[in-house]
Amino acid sequence: MPPEKVFLSVRDLSHVYHSKTGETPALTHICFDLLPGEFTAIVGPSGCGKSTLLDLIAGLIPLQQGEIIYPDTAHPPVIGYMLQKDHLLEYRTIYKNILLGLEIQQQCTEKNIAYVLSLMEQYDIADFAGAYPGELSGGMRQRAALIRTLATHPDFLLLDEPFSALDYQTRLDVSSDIGKIIREQGLTALLVTHDLSEAISIADRIIVLGKRPGSIRSIIPVDFQEKVRPSPEEARLHPAFQKYFDQIWKELKNDVATT
Repeated sequence: MPPEKVFLSVRDLSHVYHSKTGETPALTHICFDLLPGEFTAIVGPSGCGKSTLLDLIAGLIPLQQGEIIYPDTAHPPVIGYMLQKDHLLEYRTIYKNILLGLEIQQQCTEKNIAYVLSLMEQYDIADFAGAYPGELSGGMRQRAALIRTLATHPDFLLLDEPFSALDYQTRLDVSSDIGKIIREQGLTALLVTHDLSEAISIADRIIVLGKRPGSIRSIIPVDFQEKVRPSPEEARLHPAFQKYFDQIWKELKNDVATT
């Protein structure tokens, strides 16, 4: 069989923060590949550099050591970045908030606006187009933030704890919805989360980082051995779910034990 096509390669990535009081290593020798259309999650203890890794991939922080390579140099990806906070502007309606990225890029074409309206209809937010962010639940706000990101036609979606500010039930519902949306759109996605159950239920692979400075402890493929991948809700009830949870928990626990 021919080798699988690679969407992104991260090679020997290390990063150190500098301050007046000294240096703080954040990441050390990170290496992994992402495949097109793959949903990958990153888990690890607090402060191990998960968000730093996303910022480096997004180009928000200059590289100090290592490489981030997109093999398809003829078609560099459009990157969408979804953060923990939705950053909706309270003085703009939901519809106007969703259009913000297109306005900044001066891409409010008839075709793109039609696409936005179809996304809003498809993902049950069209009825709230004229509402303001303060009138929506946390889950609906996050859904609006995702559609705002999708409106710019990204190929690659970075998600930094986008569900962590939500209550437990809303978090389950929204993470399930967003996971479904990302797969329907055929996007390559990289999710940072503290929630092991969330990672297992929606990701194709899980990258486990160790304590700071973050290094890769393991990369775990998630395969429920089903013809059709179970929904996040179904995955949490699958017999293989606990096996993956225990495997990742053991990696993290062993890392803490060596501190």
